[in-house]
Amino acid sequence: MEPTSPGAPELAHVDLYWLPLGSGGARCVRGSGRLFEAIVARHQHRDMQDLYHSALQVQLGGDRFVIEMAPVWSMDAPNRGVVAEGAVGLPWLGRYRLFRYEVRCWKGGVIPDVADAVASPRRLSTDRIRARRLLDLVPAFPTATWGRDDLGTGDMWNSNSLISWLLARSGHRMDAVAAPAHGRAPGWAAGVVVASRQRTATAAVTQVTQPVAWASVTSATDPDQLTSGPAPRTDETTSRIA
Repeated sequence: MEPTSPGAPELAHVDLYWLPLGSGGARCVRGSGRLFEAIVARHQHRDMQDLYHSALQVQLGGDRFVIEMAPVWSMDAPNRGVVAEGAVGLPWLGRYRLFRYEVRCWKGGVIPDVADAVASPRRLSTDRIRARRLLDLVPAFPTATWGRDDLGTGDMWNSNSLISWLLARSGHRMDAVAAPAHGRAPGWAAGVVVASRQRTATAAVTQVTQPVAWASVTSATDPDQLTSGPAPRTDETTSRIA
């Protein structure tokens, strides 16, 4: 990721935006989303809820970045910060432009339908280290097939997975994040679950490769000092969003 502008103040913040699914005039997306929610709500024996798509705006020094997932054909603006692409629906469909999504980390960019955002922006942090880590993580996002559960999380992979994965991996408090009232964000839980798995795997590798300080081990009187804590739980977080 590019460094901040020379002489820029060391301010930083991460803002979350909740955008109604299909906002900005995308009637097809809105209609298909409502049909999807009607089917899911009927299956789960509950009332229908509003569906939301999420995006981030990150300020780091004098630079501002917009992070979002969208269809590759949804915008023709050059230099819009595309760092990755993935397939929509089925992996083999990704060879066609109509069935590909893109991940953007757009310096100085815009959220096209920001005027329709609900209960937004929500400031999640003002920590420079977390903001920098989040920006550095964007190119590493797992580009699984949109709309499927190929990673076995129990939820579909989509634009909300991108945002929740980035927030979780960069150390933000996920239990404090919830969709607007009477709404939900399909795919959010998938990003949280995958981020938790990756943190657990990283911790396990670190524990195996870390040299043992035998003097400290033999002098420790509390067995709890010799073990790692439990892996982070995601059940409370995912229930708040989905």
